[in-house]
This record gives sequence, structure tokens and C-alpha cells, in this order.
Amino acid sequence: MEIDKFSNYPFLTRTVQYVADMGTPVDNILTSRSFDITRYRARSRVLQAIHGDIQHDDTVNFTVELLSYAVARIMVSCLNDAFLTRRYSLAEAKYAYHMMKQENNEVLQEIGEDLHIVASVTESGLFYLHFTDYIRGAVRLRSIQWKLVNRILNSGYVSITKEEYARLLQEAVRSRIIDALPLNVPDEFCQALEKYLLEIKASVDISRTEFDEAGFGNVESEHFPPCIVHLISNAQGGINLAHSARFALTSFLLNIGMSVDQVVSLFNVSPDFNEEKTRYQVEHISGSTGTAYKPPSCTTLITYGNCYGKDKLCETIRHPLNYYKRKKKTGSAK
Repeated sequence: MEIDKFSNYPFLTRTVQYVADMGTPVDNILTSRSFDITRYRARSRVLQAIHGDIQHDDTVNFTVELLSYAVARIMVSCLNDAFLTRRYSLAEAKYAYHMMKQENNEVLQEIGEDLHIVASVTESGLFYLHFTDYIRGAVRLRSIQWKLVNRILNSGYVSITKEEYARLLQEAVRSRIIDALPLNVPDEFCQALEKYLLEIKASVDISRTEFDEAGFGNVESEHFPPCIVHLISNAQGGINLAHSARFALTSFLLNIGMSVDQVVSLFNVSPDFNEEKTRYQVEHISGSTGTAYKPPSCTTLITYGNCYGKDKLCETIRHPLNYYKRKKKTGSAK
């Protein structure tokens, strides 16, 4: 890989070493006026991540783009907010995916080797990788197409398209970034970035409340059971929910009065969000085909590992809808 591509993939081992070899003191990057543009670009990366996708900036040079990733990670670490960390990691991974789709096969293979998802390329242009590498990349991808049982195995190897390989690498990038955060950042570094951190924190707070204020409509979200609160937090944090969790969340929200559009919008930050497919699934659960589905009982939620944070009220009910109704009536968990 040519050095000029390093700024597109700042999470790679070679890139990290390249930045270290530059020898630029971190405190200079965080305080010197000569690095104002770098800090501003880092701020933009984080703010854009909160609201969706990181955009390429043609106005900044190679060094600014490269160092802005390091500064952005420091900013995220200073705030140490789980919601922000998930959003940021996902956005950086999606940004890398956009770049990787445009690379030639050799560059993509080099990235894969660094991320421990090694592949060779067949004469037909397919990427050929061992099933263990495939599973490592696809383990958190919930769509049925990624299940190993739906792939053809040939002597322990799986063939996938270039775009699918890039998607596996995207998930590996997300995991690498989120697993390394938060960094152990000295207090003086965070103090130097205070004006940026205040702006980012305000944006996080707004993003958190946007769905509550607009997305839930007349539904009283403060009365949701802990399991639903947890699933909403994950969905809004860009985490792919398992099928059972997605069904539980969707059916619950539909049954308490949310519209199909409102529920679909909840999932629009998921890594594999497809509006047409999501809308079809939500409409199906809502009863468009004749059968409206009820959310699973507490026993079923426990069976599938979707019961989280039980409180005292949970101990007295057997269904999440009963929790919501009782808490609306009493106004508090008992």
C-alpha cells in the first residue's frame, strides 16, 4: 500500500507506526495554533459520526487527515460516553468501507491481513477465505445472508464478492476501534480540548433526546421496561440487534402505539440498515399480512438472552406490555 493511502486507513498497524515515526509531540497537536486545522477536522469527524456518516474533506492535506483521526479518538476518550463511542466507531468503519470498495484487490488483501481476515482472490474475482476468518468477520452481522450455513463451503473455504469482503473488513475495523476506546488520556489533554468537547457533548445530548421527543410521539418512553430501554440504546448506538431482539423491540413499540415510520426510523443508524427491507419487516410484524404479532413474554426474552437490568417491578410481571401498562398507571416501579 502506498503511503498516500495511510490517511484513509489510520487504524492499520503500518499507519500507526508511520504516525509514531513522525515524532510530533501530542501536546503540540492539541495546543499549537499550527495544528488548528487538525483539531477542527477531528471535531468534524466526531460531530459527523454522531449524526451519521463521516464525510471526506478535500480541503485538508494528508497530514491533517492522518492526525485528525488520532485527535478524534482522544476527544471521544475524554468524554468516555458509551453512546458516543459506539456511534464514532461505527462511522469510522463505514467511512473506511466506502474507501475500501474503491480499492484494487491487492490493497484490500493487505488491509485484510492486518485485520486478521485473510483472503486470496480467484480467477473469477471472488475472495476466497477460510471459514474461521469468515466467522471472525461475520460474527456480529445479523442478516441471514451472513450465516455460514447459507454459504457454500469448499474444503473449509468460503467464496464471497469483493463488496462482501469489504463489508467483513468494515466490521473488523469497527471492532478494532471500539475495543481500543477509551484511551487513557491525561487530564491536561482533555482540558486543552475543552471547547471542542463542550460542543461534542452538547451534540450527543441533543442526539439522545431527538428520538425521545420526535420518535416516540405520544408514547411515554419513561415507562419502558429495562429490556426495551437497553435494546433502544443499542439500536440508536449503531449496534446490530439479533433477530430475536429486533423482533421483541419492534413488536413492543408497535403494540404500544408507535407507527411503522417511527419504528423504522429507530433502526436507521444500524450498520446494515436497508430501509426497504426494514419497512417490510416492521409492516409484517404490525399485521400488514393479516396477523399482528405480540411481543414475546419475559420468559421468552430470558431464553433468548434479551432480558436486561431487571428492577423490582419486573419481579411482579410476566410480560413487557404489562410492565408498561402498570408503570403508566402507577408512575413508578415498585
